[in-house]
Formats: sequence, structure tokens, C-alpha cells
Amino acid sequence: MKFTDGFWMTREGYHIQNPTDIRDIVQKEDSLTVYAATKYIRTKGDTLNGTLLKATYSSPMPNVIRVTLNHHKGGMKKGPEFELNHQDEKVDISKNEQGAVLKSGNLEVQIDKTNGWDVSFLYEGKRITGSGQRAAGYITGPSKEAYFREQLDLGIGEYVYGLGERFTPFVKNGQVVDTWNEDGGTSSEQSYKNIPFYLSNKGYGVFVNHPERVSYEIASENVSKVQFSVEGETLEYFIIGGDNPKDVLDNYTKLTGKPALPPAWTFGLWLTTSFTTDYDEATVNHFVDGMAERDLPLSVFHFDCFWMKEYQWSDFVWDEAMFPDPEGMLARLKEKGLKICAWINPYIAEKSYLFDEGMENGYLVKTADGSVWQWDMWQAGMALVDFTNPDAVNWYKSKLEVLLDQGVDSFKTDFGERIPTDVVYFDGSDPVKMHNYYTQLYNKAVFELLEDKIGKNEAALFARSATAGGQQFPVHWGGDCSSTYESMAESLRGGLSLGLSGFGFWSHDISGFESTATPDVYKRWVQFGLLSSHSRLHGSTSYRVPWLFDEESVDVVRDFTKLKISLMPYLYNSAVESTVRGIPMMRAMLLDFPEDPTTYNLDTQYMFGDSILVAPIFNKEGDVRYYLPEGTWTNYLTGAKVQGGRWISENHDFKTLPMMIKPNSLIAVGAVDSKPDYDFANDVSLHLFELADGNSAQAVVVNQSAEQELVVNVSRNGSVLEVRAEGAGKPWNLVLRGMESVSGVEGGSQASGANGVVVTAAAGASSLTIQL
Repeated sequence: MKFTDGFWMTREGYHIQNPTDIRDIVQKEDSLTVYAATKYIRTKGDTLNGTLLKATYSSPMPNVIRVTLNHHKGGMKKGPEFELNHQDEKVDISKNEQGAVLKSGNLEVQIDKTNGWDVSFLYEGKRITGSGQRAAGYITGPSKEAYFREQLDLGIGEYVYGLGERFTPFVKNGQVVDTWNEDGGTSSEQSYKNIPFYLSNKGYGVFVNHPERVSYEIASENVSKVQFSVEGETLEYFIIGGDNPKDVLDNYTKLTGKPALPPAWTFGLWLTTSFTTDYDEATVNHFVDGMAERDLPLSVFHFDCFWMKEYQWSDFVWDEAMFPDPEGMLARLKEKGLKICAWINPYIAEKSYLFDEGMENGYLVKTADGSVWQWDMWQAGMALVDFTNPDAVNWYKSKLEVLLDQGVDSFKTDFGERIPTDVVYFDGSDPVKMHNYYTQLYNKAVFELLEDKIGKNEAALFARSATAGGQQFPVHWGGDCSSTYESMAESLRGGLSLGLSGFGFWSHDISGFESTATPDVYKRWVQFGLLSSHSRLHGSTSYRVPWLFDEESVDVVRDFTKLKISLMPYLYNSAVESTVRGIPMMRAMLLDFPEDPTTYNLDTQYMFGDSILVAPIFNKEGDVRYYLPEGTWTNYLTGAKVQGGRWISENHDFKTLPMMIKPNSLIAVGAVDSKPDYDFANDVSLHLFELADGNSAQAVVVNQSAEQELVVNVSRNGSVLEVRAEGAGKPWNLVLRGMESVSGVEGGSQASGANGVVVTAAAGASSLTIQL
């Protein structure tokens, strides 16, 4: 929200009071509180009839500093609030006549009281940002409404990322962003997943601790500042430091929650009925059997909205006319090796039998006069489940538990964005704050049920809406995109932005949701979709099975599904890393190459785990231009070696794309390509790419319980490779990509392979020496 008229003037009707003259700094054991007048105090009389603003600095954990700005703190504070984690962090505090310093880990805040309002944040002694004169401010508007804002310095060459799943330009500089969840598709400034956290390429992040609307002006109102504001008497934010951008995300997700680990089966291909298509068991079997007949590995079948009878969403009852034997049908599908996902939402249509049940028991959100809140958008007369009522949560869970008992394995938790603000919640929550936060309670309830019923590391959602902390309940997908190359690109931007907001796992509707893609768009999107953390064929008005597009689409789906499954040993270890460090599987280039300024603007390519670079193709002709950082990279699909440190232009058919392996990489490749949940360590192949003299590479293979089964390290000294394996209880081999032969092998044997020399360790061997 803009409060100024140019640099000098204030907008008509607004009054801004800035902290100007620091009058006192109060030191406690774990905090500093700064009291600042909003004018310079010359005499004691100047202290009368004036405003005193407060800023309190503390730390919930190392390398994180909490800043609480407030005017009047005596008002009633209503929830909800983000659930944040705290550690017993010992801070170092010093104070003298010039000011004060609070230090947490390598991050510190310096308050200089000799220069008006002068606050600096430093990491390892280097200033990263700060708040100076006329930056922080308490503001009253035309109707006497109150706001608090902060303006943090934005340096030359500094870029801002994140703020949730945003489909606007990847770099947020120059944009106006309001964190207000909306069902706006992927082609607008609106977002399903608004996260009040941004990441700077200077190596720090800022999390604004407000679930309600946070209004950002990013190098827009003031071109050298990031401004954020909220309505009310208080503004709280956290400065989050780290040695690099990955460490910043690690610290942010320590504060707001780490992503859970999705089960291995979720990484396979999902196929849905699509939205408004007609389907029954025969239709479902036609598609499932058609996939099997064409050797297209399918892991999950999803039933979208019309598994329930129209006008009754949600009642969680199968439409008898279409599915007279749901238990039998699900059992028959599961006999084919499939997991089952069912579409749900948190809305109860008036025609649903659950409406009266919910109304009578007080399980539905109400209006001020005690009536049930209703409207006709989406479902006729629909109401909203009140997840602030523990009994309503248990009631909702009990209805879903019936589906789990029938054979459902996962839920697509759709919607949760259009939440009204003129309502009353059971626990008295502020309805404005609940607008964004509602989705957290919704997804948490469903995820908890799955964990309780099925087990930890077996729970998985397919969720559309989210707020800060929502990363704990994966997986999330990108919402309603169009069937065009432009929408494919905007979907990727949204996913990269979400990944820089602490979300580890993300998907999208392969070939677009709205309309029906042309065969070329379908095939290019399949490549991208099966090189994403999660992969789902879904649409609105037409089926998405590949043979309805053309026969080559069948081949492309087969090749890339099998490719992804074969990479599961590498991918699942990357997934585990996402849960431990809070970094995304699909990540913007700047996360892995923060020292390379060319990566700062890249939004049409990404790293898939630590070692694989993917550059999707966004045109029918197959032309692609992408950037490779320094080193010799190898195309995993073609074997072509490309020198980096430059932009590359190539042309690809539908069987290939730039899937480039970073030099000095060891990629774990599985022996199975038919299903994603297999024994990753058994007969695993470790593919070694461009290991330079003096360097080493490591591959870790975990099982489906996230336990390490095999760790292989390869180091090179001149023409000698030393290989060390820990936990080598199952057969494994090493593939020297691009090499035709080696001079000798100690501790194993060599043979020629399709991709290079295959070195097989002797039974039980834990080391190899290879003479190149």
C-alpha cells in the first residue's frame, strides 16, 4: 500500500509518524527495547502530547532476529498466529552511550542513537540491510485507521524473490504484492499461496509475522527500499541470516516448519479423471488399462470432483449412479498396483446431508447474528467448515476416515482461498487474519488424519492453497493454468517462487488445466512435468491420456515416466534433503550458484536436486536457449558434453531436452523403471560425470524410511579414482559416463555399457581403485 506522493509528500488523508529521536534503550537478558519520539526533543515540554514508538529486538534461534514495532500495545490481540518454533538462543547484548547491539549467531542488529533513527543488520560483520530515517512509520488514514510500515534498504544489484507462488516476473523488484489468497488462476497477479517471506540475493530473508494481508512495495514506492505494511498498531518481522541462500531457507523453515517427506509412490505419474468429464468405473478402467497396455507406468489414479453427486459437494459419498460399488472398484484398482486419490474441499453445499448435521452441531462458520454463513459461488448455498472448532475438526476427519477405510490413500485438498471476512469463528479468531490462515487449519486437519491413519512418511496431499508453514503438509500444485507455452512458463515461475518461500515439493497440471493443449504443447509439458518433483496429468473439460493427442505423445510419456522412476534413488535422497534443510527439490539457479550473477534472473530453467539442470522447451520448433555455469556439463539423455560459463542455443525433438549434469556429480540410478517405490539400493548404478583432478563426488542412497543404505564417495588424483562405499550390503556398480575403457580395476571388474565403462564391485567390497 502506498502512503506517499513521490519522495517528499504524503498522500492526502494520511499522516505518518516516524521514529526520529531515540530517547531510551532498555536492555533485558534476552532483548533490547528502543523508545523513539516521532520528533526531535529539545526541551522537557517537547515530551508532552507526542507519540513514543517502540522497537523490541530479540532472537528465537541462532541467526534469526525478531523485530517488533508498536505504537499502542494494550489492545486485545486476536488470533490466529503462525505457529513458530523457538530454541533457547543465548544472545549477546552490549549497550553504551552511542547505542546498542544484539547478536544472535553470526547475525546482529546495531542501533545507533547518535544519528536519529539508524538501525543496521549485519551478517558476519557485513551490513546486509537496515532501517533509517523516514523508514519505519506509524500511519493513520482518512478514516483514522492505523497502519504500521517498515522500509528496509535495498542495495545496488540486490534482487528480491519469493512471497509465495507468484506467477508475475520472477524477480520481484518493481512489483506491488499483497499477500491475500485468491482463486485467480496462474495468469494474474493473484496467488493461491501467499507467503509473507522474501529472499534476497544478498544472502538474507525477511519474514513478516502476520497471517493477514501484508502489503509490499518492492522498489516501487521507494525504489531503494522494500516496504511492507499491515493494518493495526503493531508490525513484527524477522531478519533471517545464513552463509548462503540455502542456509537462509534452512533457518526460515526451522522457524516455520520443515516439509514432511512424501512417500515414494507419490513421485510416480498421477492420472486424473479431469474436472467436468463424464466418467464411471468403466471409463476409469479404460484409461488405467490403456496405460498398462502401452507400457506407461502409472502410480496414482485421482478421482476429481464428480465422484460425488452434483450439488452435494462435499458430502464424501460416492455417486451411486456412477459408482455403485466404490469399495469393490477401489480394491480392483489397487490390485493393479495403483494408489488412489480423491478430490475434496472444505465447503458443504446446502443439499449435502452434512449441512444440517454441521449446522445443528455448530460445526460451520457463522455470521454475526448466529446464522450459518452461506453463498452460491461454487456450490449452491454452501457453508464453510469451522476448523477453529476442535469438534468440527474431528467431525470432518471422521467423514474422510470412511474414505480411507474404503481404500483411498490421499486427498486433493482443493480450494480454501475465497474465505469471507464478515464472519464469526468458534474460537473468536479475527476473520481478516483467518482469510489466509484458514488453509493452514484445513490442510493440517487432513494431513494429520492421514498420518494417524496411514502412518508418518505415508501421508500426502495434493493441495492448492497455503500460507506460511503450509510447507509442512506436502504436496502443493500450481492451480488452474492454461494449455499454452506461456502458461507453462508462468507455472514454472510460480513454482520457483514457491520454492524460494520454503516449500520443498511442487507440481502442476501437465499440459495445462483450461482448454486442451495441442500435441506439441502436451509433449513439451510432459517433459517438464516428469522432471518436476511431482507429476500429474490433469485437465478441465477433456481427458489427458496421451493417445488422445498422438502416438508420439505415448512414447514421450513412456520415456520420461521411466526416466523419472529410474532416477528415484537420486530424487528420493533429494527429497530427504528438502525435509532436513527446507530447500526445494526444484530450485531456482541462484540457490546453487549464488556467486554467479547471471543466475539471478533465470526463470526458464532450474536445478532438480543438486546435480541436474533442466531447461524446459517453450515452443513448437524445439528451440531452447539456456545458461550453464562454469564447467563441463553433460546431457544425461544424449551424452553430449557442453562447456559452461555461457549461454547455449540448441534444438531438440520431443525425446530430448537440456537435462544437464553438473560436473563432479555422482548420480544414483535405480534398476527399476516400472514403479517409483522400489528397493533403491539394490543393483543401483552410480553414474560419474566429469570428475576433475583433485575433486570428489558423493552419492547417498536412502530407503523409503529415509534411512541411508549406501554412501559412495569417489575421489580423483591424477589418473586414479579411489572409490569408497559404506553400507554396501547390496550389489551396486559405478558407471564412468562417456569413457570407453579404463586401464585397470582393483576390487572389482569392468565391462562396456551403453553409457560408458561399468565397474562392478566384488561381492561385499567397500572400495575400488580405478586406473584411468
